[in-house]
Amino acid sequence: MIIQTEPVSRRGDVLEDIALPKMGPSASGRKWQLRETDLREALTIEQKCNLDPVLARILASRGQSHDHIEAYLNPSLRNEMPDPFVMQDMEIGSARIAKAIVDGEQVGVFGDYDVDGTTAAAILKRYFDAIGLPLLVYLPDRITEGYGPSIGAFRALNKDGASLIITVDCGASAHDPIEAAAAEGIDLVVLDHHLMNGPPPKGATAVINPNRPDDVSGLTNLSAAGVAFMAVVALNRRLRDAGWFKGKTEPDIRGLLDLTALGLVCDVMSLTGLTRVLVLQGLKVLGMGGNLGLTALGERAGMKGPLSTYHLGFLLGPRINAAGRIGHARLAFELMTSTDHTKCKELAERLHVMNAHRQEIEAAVQADAIRMIETQKLHQDNVIVAAGEGWHPGVIGIVAGRVKEIYDRPTIIISIDGEIGKGSGRSITGVDLGAAVGSLNNDDVLMAGGGHAMAAGLTVAAPNIETVRTRLNSMLRQDVVIARQNQLRHVDGVVAPGAVSKSFAEMVGKAGPYGQGNPEPVFVIANLRPDYVKTVGQNHLSVTFASDGGESVRAIAFRAEGEPLGDMLKSGERLNVVGKIKADDWRGGNSGQLQIVDVAKAM
Repeated sequence: MIIQTEPVSRRGDVLEDIALPKMGPSASGRKWQLRETDLREALTIEQKCNLDPVLARILASRGQSHDHIEAYLNPSLRNEMPDPFVMQDMEIGSARIAKAIVDGEQVGVFGDYDVDGTTAAAILKRYFDAIGLPLLVYLPDRITEGYGPSIGAFRALNKDGASLIITVDCGASAHDPIEAAAAEGIDLVVLDHHLMNGPPPKGATAVINPNRPDDVSGLTNLSAAGVAFMAVVALNRRLRDAGWFKGKTEPDIRGLLDLTALGLVCDVMSLTGLTRVLVLQGLKVLGMGGNLGLTALGERAGMKGPLSTYHLGFLLGPRINAAGRIGHARLAFELMTSTDHTKCKELAERLHVMNAHRQEIEAAVQADAIRMIETQKLHQDNVIVAAGEGWHPGVIGIVAGRVKEIYDRPTIIISIDGEIGKGSGRSITGVDLGAAVGSLNNDDVLMAGGGHAMAAGLTVAAPNIETVRTRLNSMLRQDVVIARQNQLRHVDGVVAPGAVSKSFAEMVGKAGPYGQGNPEPVFVIANLRPDYVKTVGQNHLSVTFASDGGESVRAIAFRAEGEPLGDMLKSGERLNVVGKIKADDWRGGNSGQLQIVDVAKAM
């Protein structure tokens, strides 16, 4: 289906056999560029592995070599799973948990309130349920308690009988509460994945974190759910070796992979190596309906067709997250750990309604923020910092991401409550927002703050918000200018209109699952005329294109109404179109649909 428009040429060690069609500026303002590919390797993959040339090119462009293609396309967890004890402190941590089980100690869990934290907690709870033991679980309230462990929460678990507490998706930097708990005789095992700037908390029995400085496992793209799964694998092995399962049914821990996959995808881990295999296998488990709660939630969300990372990240994830954002994470946790069909359907309905309410709150905050940005001309800054009284702190991160996409600038949205502002930020590729926020925190401009390159959080005294805006713009001005100038739209090839089909989508899908670190392929279709454009749903555009050869292409452009993308689609001009090719399950047969990513005027 790839159209070769120019003969093969050489540029360094990369061969190029395709040229993009001539075009004007794109709707996004990004320059389109073919993804670099070693064409010799692509040709070898095609010939030796008997694969379609398009799939061979996709695999080669993502760093795969011909001698590993079979294992890549048909991975086995048995072959890909490393020894969990390669992780620092896994020996100590799993031994302490196993001792608690054998000795009949009460174990408690303290988890974060987002998808990764609640899935990690649910993994441990379902394992303890499977071996017939109780597990106390404490999930904090986002609004009243905030992120991370507290001595109060540890004391509450201890008062209920927990002598050992496992923290999930937090704890690696919680020095004060962990040391205070240790001084009171409470043992703690930390399961985390966040970056650490120094040594682990002294009071912890074990800190299992692939991102701690002295961990050499190489499993840095595991989220907390992934770390929890690895801990269960290690724990299960210890209990087996100790003879604990004699006369008992040993649990099949592969049934926990659906929860693992959900946490990994929703925490935007790189879908490479072990993480890719865990997600792929987790999607299979989810498809078999093993977790009644996730199945019920998927049905309520309208989940259909072959399962993919889209279903995890955009259908299940937001509904799980809604509980922790505007309600309490306990609701989502109960859904993921219940074995009662009726209860699961009831909880799924409540989460679905809560997510709709979250969307309403988010839309109102976003409208207020954009109104402020336009009125105060904050979009002329290189870094947008917008703050408002009463903005719901549970949605400011999502709003920051939306505003960043609209204005193509790093954005921080701050919710002010009295004299305190809590902010959440999202960045653009090439601008390290987390480091800048961390620098402000070190300079005492903030009450607290940090993050990573693409996302950050902060707490600031309201009078200092203008200082935050000024300092961030001063620190990041040059980085933002360079990053915006260098932004590219990488595409995987040029295809004919006939490629928009179910069979093509299924062929391309063999290199998945796609997501962070393994981008979903996008293709250019040249010289299409928008023949029919209709607004559907919430500002989406349904489009039917006509080609010069008389072929029609059905397409959808999400959130395009009122945006430059929508304006170009409604212009009636001939366009070069970039999009993802999907199966059209609604129409059935071999029908396909193009999910439009960008367009440019055809020249």
